[in-house]
Amino acid sequence: MKISQKKLFFTCNLCLFISAFIAGLSFVAQKSGMTYMGPFTFNAIRCFLGAACLLPLILFNNKKYSQKKNHSHKFLLVKGSIISGILLFIALSVNQYAMIYSQAGKAGFITSLYIIFVPIISIFLKEKIKPNVLLSIILSVIGLYLLCVKESLKFEFYDIFLIISAFFFSIHLLVLSHYSKKCSTINLSSLQFLTVGILSLPFMFIFETPLLTSIMAGYKPLLFAGVVVTGVAYTLQIFGYKAVKPILATLILSSEAIFAVLGGIVLLDEKLNLNEVLGCLLMTLAIILSQLDFKNTINRKNIIKEIIYEKISSKQNI
Repeated sequence: MKISQKKLFFTCNLCLFISAFIAGLSFVAQKSGMTYMGPFTFNAIRCFLGAACLLPLILFNNKKYSQKKNHSHKFLLVKGSIISGILLFIALSVNQYAMIYSQAGKAGFITSLYIIFVPIISIFLKEKIKPNVLLSIILSVIGLYLLCVKESLKFEFYDIFLIISAFFFSIHLLVLSHYSKKCSTINLSSLQFLTVGILSLPFMFIFETPLLTSIMAGYKPLLFAGVVVTGVAYTLQIFGYKAVKPILATLILSSEAIFAVLGGIVLLDEKLNLNEVLGCLLMTLAIILSQLDFKNTINRKNIIKEIIYEKISSKQNI
């Protein structure tokens, strides 16, 4: 791995961690936003805000690299944006609907099961999973359960919708991972949000009654969810896919559960019980374990042994 590639890999990992950090702290804003407006109204406005706040960067980016772009690149960008936007719209809408009837902790746990779906789908795509990564996935699921589920995990009908949303989140992640390597991160992110916003509009007017007074009353959670979460966090997440494989990316993004708990401690003066402490530790261990490259470590040790052996042999010959 070249130095530039190492820097890119480190930067992409850092972007994913920042994205998970913002997502973990966004729960309060999203929850409070629902007290002012319906889910389709909230999703439509936040996605339009997210797309709009990226517009200056898009104009600058297009002006700087306009000569390098061709019709093939534009087609890939539009195709990737529409596909990812449709998948994100389905995942967000189904998940929001299911959360009305499900417990928040259980909903968070089931939704986070995309960390299982991604490696399963990756196996069908003929991608190998390292043993340490497989162990990390198992530890993450156990950690998520300890963090999210406060009562017994009793399966109910609406939990099926949460599982469906987790599946669509995993497909969405894999699609973004594919197109992020071929398209501009900012353009892909903005057009994706624009797609979600447009798809949310008809449902907003059919199933909800959006009022300007309610929207203005909930401007704080809307701005945070639209600009910080949608515009910044999701864009960083897409950039992170450029050098980090989807399976590792899901493990890093699952750390949002840790940040959500820490945010509750700092912002809401909440306290951790023993299960939550164990959950945080297991998830932290899982993320660290997933980043270790045992194969390269073994190769380095073998190279060092060969060098030492050669030096000893040369001295004996003398």
